[in-house]
Amino acid sequence: MQPRALFRTVAFAEAVTWTLLLIALFLKYVTKTTDAAVSIAGGVHGFVFLCYAFIAAFTWVNQKWKARTGLVAIVSAVIPYATIPVEKSLDRRGLLAGQWRLAAGREEPVGAVEKIQAWILAKPILAAVVVLVGVAAVFSFLLYMGPPDTWFS
Repeated sequence: MQPRALFRTVAFAEAVTWTLLLIALFLKYVTKTTDAAVSIAGGVHGFVFLCYAFIAAFTWVNQKWKARTGLVAIVSAVIPYATIPVEKSLDRRGLLAGQWRLAAGREEPVGAVEKIQAWILAKPILAAVVVLVGVAAVFSFLLYMGPPDTWFS
């Protein structure tokens, strides 16, 4: 999957999980029917949020975006549905075009971050397992911490 398709897929998935979370919050606070929906939708959204942030950073490195562009892409996940217009804007400006520049036989990586990206592109299955385990570890820690509104109380 090339940068454009991968970024578009996770941007859309992040927006879909916002929908699930907002529906769950509606059920909890407006209809007063269930708290379970928030736990499930919140968990799914949190996991996809972390995946999106990783893919946005990964694409940022590959596409050599300016810092502002990369930060906007990552921060857009915090605002419901903002990943969609950000993705559209990046695509329209050609910032998602092209292939993985650090894939085998292409550019030589420069610096630690690019070397990590080149390794990921060379060993995608192993890298996917490592990334998913890492995201799951962060996700598990955040579940242990509880809802964000309880962290500092």
